[in-house]
Amino acid sequence: MLKTETPSSEHAQLDQYPVPDLVAAFVDDQFNAVQAVRAAAPRIAEAIEAAVPRIEAGGRLVYVGAGTSGRLGVLDSVELYPTFSWPPERAVALLAGGEGAMFKAVEGAEDDREQGARDLRSIGPGASDVVLLLAASGATPYVLGALHAAREAGALTIGIANNAGAPVVTGAHVGITLDTGTEVISGSTRLKAGTSQKIVLNTISSAIMVRLHKVYRNLMVDLKPTNAKLFARTVRLTVHATGADEAAARAALEACGFHVKVAIVALLKKVPVPQAESLLARAGGSVRGALNAEAPPASLS
Repeated sequence: MLKTETPSSEHAQLDQYPVPDLVAAFVDDQFNAVQAVRAAAPRIAEAIEAAVPRIEAGGRLVYVGAGTSGRLGVLDSVELYPTFSWPPERAVALLAGGEGAMFKAVEGAEDDREQGARDLRSIGPGASDVVLLLAASGATPYVLGALHAAREAGALTIGIANNAGAPVVTGAHVGITLDTGTEVISGSTRLKAGTSQKIVLNTISSAIMVRLHKVYRNLMVDLKPTNAKLFARTVRLTVHATGADEAAARAALEACGFHVKVAIVALLKKVPVPQAESLLARAGGSVRGALNAEAPPASLS
């Protein structure tokens, strides 16, 4: 029996626990998710190192999963745009059962290996793409079908599972095993198995974005402000990064369409917005590189 399906020996009388003990059992078990991710850290780092050159070459992040794993992939994909201004077309999520399965379980969808392959092929995978394949069991047919199609297309495949020796791990270019063991409620992998997958996805996508210069120091300087909260955040980030007062930060942001990177360079280099944009372009989007570069001459026009 898979570890993720094996009943926990620690909580055999769970249904009789008083509420405080129920809370303790569920919360305390989550620490095992963190430990499982820590144990897999070398493989996670390997996956990031392999992914960055492909993404730099124009590739996409493609997430594939069913049920909880698939929904976690969707979640990671949609949050990259507001957080890092990552183009939505370069963060694609494939969920067994289609979009409707995000809100309601589609029975049997995860068992269709051929549909997984068809869905992956339908997005036109290429050698620069990075395909993250998630399955707690590690043997979900839909995910294995997509894995086969991704490898066939030459894409980088990263398999993430919660059972050792799982096919999605052994069949991928980089396999990540998150050995979370038994669940408090046996077989309910939306618990710590799901938590461990969320941590890994956060880590992989965030680390890639750091390597793509979308973070300066530890500040998210390439966010896309799409609401009042995020507009206010751009001001706070610019103030924090530059030491400018709020009025100066807001003026710089307004001049560059609230692009935090540009505002930071303009304020710290004391150059107009077009020169700041030019510096950033020459530095490949790196704020540090732009700040260390010599400012280009101002346009005479």
